[in-house]
Amino acid sequence: MINNLKIDPTELTLTEKLINVNRVAKVVSGGKRLSFSALVVTGDGNGHVGIGMGKATEVPGAINKAGAIARKNLIKVPLAGTTIPHEITVKFGAAKVLLKPAARGTGIIAGGSTRAVLEAAGIKDVLTKSLGSSNHINVAKVTMLALSQLRDPKEELARRKSAKVEKAEGDG
Repeated sequence: MINNLKIDPTELTLTEKLINVNRVAKVVSGGKRLSFSALVVTGDGNGHVGIGMGKATEVPGAINKAGAIARKNLIKVPLAGTTIPHEITVKFGAAKVLLKPAARGTGIIAGGSTRAVLEAAGIKDVLTKSLGSSNHINVAKVTMLALSQLRDPKEELARRKSAKVEKAEGDG
């Protein structure tokens, strides 16, 4: 699979965007221990995007950790001009997202985490619908999963043709 290749973040000019900060508490004897979790999306605006979750006792520490994790989890997204190559619907947990290619000039019709991930990936025109869970983390994860499952039409056609040729040779 092409999308599973590791992408070196040092050779890309990445921008980070904070999606969500959440105060979390662990109940221990003597009270609650407070910490923060941060969800960050990073991308170069040219088909590379990643998300990361970080936890720390202070907000800046959590954001830094999340950014480092996001840089490690970069994926390459196939683009068709300013939009995506084909429609896709993906489910992750209780969150479900529908991504549809749109005509040039439409813009990103999306909200919340989905919008942040698509902007970081460099997608300019797309129609989306988020169904089910509205949890920021799961919506961001399902959007990343959908983008990772997108296939470039030319590469897919070449792959199918080669599979067909191999099958024909195996039958004979």
